Amino acid sequence: MPPVPAPALTVLTTTDSAESAERLARSAVEARLAACAQVSGPITSVYHWNDAIETGQEWQVSFKTTEERYEELEAHLTAAHPYETPEIIALPVVRGGAGYLAWLSAETSAR
Repeated sequence: MPPVPAPALTVLTTTDSAESAERLARSAVEARLAACAQVSGPITSVYHWNDAIETGQEWQVSFKTTEERYEELEAHLTAAHPYETPEIIALPVVRGGAGYLAWLSAETSAR
């Protein structure tokens, strides 16, 4: 019987440039904190910051990881992120292809 993959997460963050998004994506994948990361953008974000409503162009990064690696990924993103208070949101993967989830688990396992 094949090993059961670790529970999977999609972790989202946004940043201020394509270059910054690609750096975050690459560094997390290189460190095996995520099996893959996808960069989307530009997107328009509207948010409260310093008692004002801001509108800005951002790039979103979607990391595919496991619950086991989440704490390390969050710490990595917090340290590497250019924002003072970065968005870091983890969403559970409720279902997925067995082969993909096994790959994700294998690629994020500590080596």
